[in-house]
Amino acid sequence: MSVKAGLPPIARADARLFVLGSLPGDASLAAKRYYAHPTNQFWRLLGHAIGEELQLLSYDERLARLLERRIGLWDVIASATRQGSLDQAIRLAEHNLVGHLLRDFHNLRAIAFNGSTAAVAGRKLIAVLPAEVTLIDLPSSSAANTRPFAEKATAWAALRQFAQQ
Repeated sequence: MSVKAGLPPIARADARLFVLGSLPGDASLAAKRYYAHPTNQFWRLLGHAIGEELQLLSYDERLARLLERRIGLWDVIASATRQGSLDQAIRLAEHNLVGHLLRDFHNLRAIAFNGSTAAVAGRKLIAVLPAEVTLIDLPSSSAANTRPFAEKATAWAALRQFAQQ
């Protein structure tokens, strides 16, 4: 089993919100694009939360809209061995320096974790949380999470207040 390495962070220096996943799935790694698998609901959920139809845009347009809204993307896991794309199969994980987001992004107001794997690992990587930064645990946007879209969208709506207009 080979080591799978994640994608680089995407953010402006004045990002207010970061959405952190666990480790991109095989389709995303092959495409070198966050949330590239067609059944992943990430772009639809985030778009619903910020009032934009992100899933209808090209990938570059999606990223441009996130940057305009001061939203960053990254993952908790930098690399790991994994057969397939499911989080449950992640082994020998090396983590990104998630705690450095608090040091490097002075306007940061929230870090959202896309799914329980990202939340459990990510919360451990943040040693000290400033009072002005909120941590948000979100239901996974993966199709493997079979909760209804409306239920997921209700939870993801918590991001709205942190997305710059």
